[in-house]
Amino acid sequence: MVRCFVLFFIVCCVNEVFCTQDSGGAQSEPVAAQGATSCGCEHLKRVAAVEPVEDSTVSADPALKYSKGANERLQEAQGDDENILSQMVLISGGEFLMGTDNPAIPADGEGPQRPVHVDSFYMEIQEGFVNATGFITEAENFGDSFVFEGILSESVKNQITQAVAAAPWWLPVKGANWRHPNGPDSNITDRSPTAPGPKGDFLQRQNGSTPAEGALKTDFTPGETSLNPKGQHYANLWQGDFPNHNSAEDGYIQTSPVMSFPANGFGLHDIVGNAWEWTSDWWTVHHTTEHQQNPIGPSSGTDKVKKGGSYMCHKSYCYRYRCAARSQNTPDSAASNLGFRCVSQEKR
Repeated sequence: MVRCFVLFFIVCCVNEVFCTQDSGGAQSEPVAAQGATSCGCEHLKRVAAVEPVEDSTVSADPALKYSKGANERLQEAQGDDENILSQMVLISGGEFLMGTDNPAIPADGEGPQRPVHVDSFYMEIQEGFVNATGFITEAENFGDSFVFEGILSESVKNQITQAVAAAPWWLPVKGANWRHPNGPDSNITDRSPTAPGPKGDFLQRQNGSTPAEGALKTDFTPGETSLNPKGQHYANLWQGDFPNHNSAEDGYIQTSPVMSFPANGFGLHDIVGNAWEWTSDWWTVHHTTEHQQNPIGPSSGTDKVKKGGSYMCHKSYCYRYRCAARSQNTPDSAASNLGFRCVSQEKR
């Protein structure tokens, strides 16, 4: 199986600098940037520190529903779910500039800018998960997943006594997984699922892999002129005051059904926003300026790089829907805004 590379537009969430010791005593990579605001998703580790939950300050409107029009367009476009979820497009190889010499958050390893060549590869047009494989995710194995407080029902929140200390709007929810993204009292009838958590076995069954980290033109920021040119939204991002209120001007207060927004020039949907997407690269903040051919990142590490951002990203709080932005988490992490898509050297 050959690793392939994605032309990714990206978003990132990181908070404070701290180092940990691995089992061999070596110092691991810094996992966050001091002073950078964050949605807190980099803290959603299986060993994350949690603390008792106090009264909620999140005031998301539970009556706000998914866009009816987007759901209807999705149903018309999908037809056979398994066919659409396995559809791939060719991404032609070539040269691009990865990273930036003008990083917004230098400690995240957004720079320096360096020339990179990648070979051609195929990529799924959307985030997705094929139910027919019978794959069991880590969220199902562990029996829980982290979910943003603002999208949970009161009955679920009333059963939770702990929260992530560094980001108290993230709660560990028993029974939350891709079938029940917001806990046992939720379902996926109004959206196509993404699978939270690790994906190795699933990718092997699908004869694919997650993409390596990369970008098409990394000084470009999606929506840098306007997030909704001509009044149209092109990505599922946060509108309003994070984390207290999502005005859902784009039609969604949480993850949206796949293909709810227009595809980019490659025919790929949700490259920005909606759900973070795993890559195959181990996290590092140190990069060479030399030209590279099909780089695959460090040979080992503790965290994996994730790209693309999620519906929780906003310029005022988690400004990481820039092409050079990036984030990380441990490979066994599971959260309601985290998924993946497959790439392959050959079309499937």
